[in-house]
Amino acid sequence: MTVTMNLPSSTNAESSDPIHRIAALLDACSLRPLLFSGEGGVMVARGTARGVPVIVFATDPRVMGGAIGAADCDRIVTAIGTALAERLPVVGIWQSGGARLNEGLAALDGVSRVFAAKVRASGRIPQISVLVGPSAGGAAHGPALDDVVIMAKAGRILVTGPDAVRSVTGEDVSMESLGGPDVHERRSGVAHVVAADAGAAFREARDLIRLLGAQGIFEPEAIRRTSDPGAFLPEQAQRAYDVKPLIKAILDDSDWSELQPRWAANVVTGLGRLAGRTIGVVANNPIREGGCLDSLSAEKSAWFVRLCDAMGIPLLVLVDVPGYLPGADQEGEGVVRRAAKLLHAFADCSVPRVTLVTRKAYGDAYVAMNSRGLGASAVFAWPGARVAVMGAAPAVELPRRGRDTARPDHPDASCAELVAEHERTAGGVAHALEIGVVDEVIEPAGTPDRLVRAFAEAPLIRGDHTNIPL
Repeated sequence: MTVTMNLPSSTNAESSDPIHRIAALLDACSLRPLLFSGEGGVMVARGTARGVPVIVFATDPRVMGGAIGAADCDRIVTAIGTALAERLPVVGIWQSGGARLNEGLAALDGVSRVFAAKVRASGRIPQISVLVGPSAGGAAHGPALDDVVIMAKAGRILVTGPDAVRSVTGEDVSMESLGGPDVHERRSGVAHVVAADAGAAFREARDLIRLLGAQGIFEPEAIRRTSDPGAFLPEQAQRAYDVKPLIKAILDDSDWSELQPRWAANVVTGLGRLAGRTIGVVANNPIREGGCLDSLSAEKSAWFVRLCDAMGIPLLVLVDVPGYLPGADQEGEGVVRRAAKLLHAFADCSVPRVTLVTRKAYGDAYVAMNSRGLGASAVFAWPGARVAVMGAAPAVELPRRGRDTARPDHPDASCAELVAEHERTAGGVAHALEIGVVDEVIEPAGTPDRLVRAFAEAPLIRGDHTNIPL
């Protein structure tokens, strides 16, 4: 039996009471408890978040530090199963020391059943974890299986605590330096969103619930036409710029949620709305590493493409990429293996996916960024864009090495002249149009309209796969 609870809208998000935390996430007066142990543990409830029906569970840090036993795990499994049966998003609010030690193997078995339930639901319903306090062991691995991980500043994600690390390795570390937001936002990539406090974390979760759970439809009359996205490109072609204002100029005014903004920042990934419909955006960011792809940004992009494909979210790919970042470190970090993940993700993708080359697309990175050969639904380019094996200057310089000129029939040609000639004959978008790897050159000001038309023309097919955390 469910019971309606009329909790005030001002419920304190910082409270450790799981009822208060769930109420702070949900719309006012929408909370209905489903499962709760009178002795503490895990509470499960249903309600709405920004009008979207959702199932929520929360651990209780007031009881044994939020550690979960077999019965608690059963409640989480039931919560996930209910959400899956009703095709609703499910949100976990975590502050837990992991499996209850006093229950031994029974608690570990319960945790393993939670993991299995999450994998069964993966790719079928949105799963979001919000970490508002320290979470270790199974309470760290569980959130890592979800689609989106949100950390409040007080959140911690760690396999084992500082005392265990100190006893095994001799390292003297704090809980924050071991598993704090900075670690998982900048270095590990585990956290997709970091918020200032629990209240802000719940607001981020509400936005994502709406983007993932109420995706909407394309409504051309809702297109915003107040700014020219092309105005955000610098006049000088070699200058770096931040792609984020350009993204926002294309999308609707509201509901942009960037994921993993401080990890592999040379690629921007996020969810927003275009003409009222949720889309995913993957964009090279020239202000970081010149927009080059590298091992981490390829992996980040691959995960995001798989997420959108599993959730049925169309993809917009904004391309301004000079290639892969070269170097021995990159090779040692597995750039070839991680780049293969991105190639696989796009080639296996079923949702509509439209590519827009804003400035340049060179070499293997051109291929990886949703090229025609990988099955893009449509490929557009802005006027002046360049699509080629490499930039004109290195293309001219390579054959010049070891001799005075690059062209025996042009012995007096300067390097600059040869670069200009190469750009005209091989580096512009005309040749790409001729061979069919670019469909159309579009004006920046008309970009949103053309993108919506391209998305609407493509069949909306959803990927049939789980969302493995790459």
